Amino acid sequence: MSGSRAQGTHVLHEVGGGAVTESRRVAADLCADLRQGELLDPAFERRAPRLDARDRRWTQELVYGMLRRRSIIDAHLDGRVRGGLARLDPDLIDLLRLGVDQLLYMGSVPAYAAIAQTVELAKQRHGLGASKLANAVLRRLERERDALSLPHVLDPVDALALRHSHPRWLVARWVARWGARETEHLLDCNNSEPATVLRPFGIVSEQLEATLESAGVRIEDAPLVSDSIQLASNVSLVELGAFRKGLFFVQDPASTLVVRYANVPPGSVVADLCASPGGKALELSRDADHVIAMDRSEARVERLIANLKRLEAPSVIPVVGDARHPAIGPVDAVLVDAPCTGTGTFRRHPDARWRLKISDLAITAAMQRNILSAAATVVRPGGLLIYGTCSLEPEENDAQVERFLAENPDWRLEPPADGVVPASVLDAGRLRVLPHRHGVDGAFAARLRRVAG
Repeated sequence: MSGSRAQGTHVLHEVGGGAVTESRRVAADLCADLRQGELLDPAFERRAPRLDARDRRWTQELVYGMLRRRSIIDAHLDGRVRGGLARLDPDLIDLLRLGVDQLLYMGSVPAYAAIAQTVELAKQRHGLGASKLANAVLRRLERERDALSLPHVLDPVDALALRHSHPRWLVARWVARWGARETEHLLDCNNSEPATVLRPFGIVSEQLEATLESAGVRIEDAPLVSDSIQLASNVSLVELGAFRKGLFFVQDPASTLVVRYANVPPGSVVADLCASPGGKALELSRDADHVIAMDRSEARVERLIANLKRLEAPSVIPVVGDARHPAIGPVDAVLVDAPCTGTGTFRRHPDARWRLKISDLAITAAMQRNILSAAATVVRPGGLLIYGTCSLEPEENDAQVERFLAENPDWRLEPPADGVVPASVLDAGRLRVLPHRHGVDGAFAARLRRVAG
């Protein structure tokens, strides 16, 4: 990006004699949304219509990037704010974080713009004193940028957490499981921007590739799933004719592998009990006769319906319903893509690492047990139950499956036949996809067979 658009300066708001770009105003509002408990993706989608396509990309780069680097940014700020960051208003802290990210990490933004815009935002939202503080801190960082370094930390887990901007308690768990070197690779993966991967729908991948290339889209092979298409450059998908015609949907290879691993027999009636946004239900519909796509959120089901209309997928039946109380009759197979901590998708959701608390593991695991038990009741004898998450945590994955099998002797683990999914993602008959080993999102799944009585 270049010029004023690259700097996020397309739309200016004159307030009190100062001008702030709409992109930066949206970024500040998004930070406020996160502090109030909203998730980043829906908050961004709600506020993004205020921006044109280029400013939308710039704002996303800023906010998502700042969240990926938050610990590092805080370390630089903390030593330059008298009394430390903790004494400041949380909104002002976020404004400073956004300013530092522009100043140190966004090459498209001149230093004067990063400083002046942050100072003006601080003035408008917090008054003259806050603007003077922002000006002093950012100008000092600009003077010292070539000599910046992180504080020396003796504890190796603390050092990893600071250097790669993750909560310490999570880093400690991962080091205990995989060791420091492999954990550092995972942290690097979590701080990378994920590629966009497309699944052809109603068209073979070679035809979709040709259609995209004719529209000037650069593509490359996707990892692990040969008929998916990975985009080699950023592109506005909604502006593509292939999108409007319903010729693809977006799905990370890890999610595709969950459905491949499920290996539902052709002609089955399948229930996807936690279906939104609908990618796995669409993938299941390639072989199933009918897919009941259930989600308890009416708003999420409405988004699912919009996707189904665009893709013309009549065999997917959207339903509002609670997976803990699925009001459906016995079906051939049930997919439980359970709500989870999402630790396998941190690269895609950088806000999640800061929102998550260690107590959430127990809360989430209890909900998953309830959903898994309820799902089992609507599988016909001889049918399949596929339990999956996008978590890396044992409490949400293997421990759930082992508990379920121990409490339900009429069920057994039954992996798919050899070759259905790559051997590299199978572990003791379960699907285990890890970002640092496979270069995609994290995913877990276990394929369970109800023994016919």
